[in-house]
Formats: sequence, C-alpha cells, structure tokens
Amino acid sequence: MDDFTDRVAIVTGAGRGMGRACAERLAAGGARVVVNDVDEARATRVADELVAGGADAIGVAADITSAADVARLVDTARDRFGDVDVL
Repeated sequence: MDDFTDRVAIVTGAGRGMGRACAERLAAGGARVVVNDVDEARATRVADELVAGGADAIGVAADITSAADVARLVDTARDRFGDVDVL
C-alpha cells in the first residue's frame, strides 16, 4: 500500500533510523505524519524537513514508556490532524 492520502500516522522513534525512514515513506505516500522521538530537537528537525518537502507533519517529543506522554502524544495528533489511522 503506497497511498496514505488522508491518513494520519504517528511514528515513534522517528528522529532517526528506521523510524525516520518510515515517517519519510508515509509522508511521501500522502500521510499527515506525527514525528515522535524522546529528543525534541530530533522530532522537530525531521518534521520540519518533511514539511519543507511538502508534507503535513509535526514533531512531538514523548517517551512512549510513559502513559502520560503517550496520552499527550495521541491527544496532540488528534487535535492537529483528527483520528489516527497508522501507528
């Protein structure tokens, strides 16, 4: 499946490596991407690069081992883009 148009995706660990590659692929397929990483600078940098390439993306720093951080991550995604389709 290459067409992610109108889909909302949260990608954890997207500040580098495989997570970043997944975020880039989803964005290239038209998804609105929430770039998550524990490092705020990395999450923001990747999201900014996706936006510069024409994607709709935001960076959100959150530790996915923390229930409170995960709740905030999902709430932020839903507030910005609507229901989440891909995690």
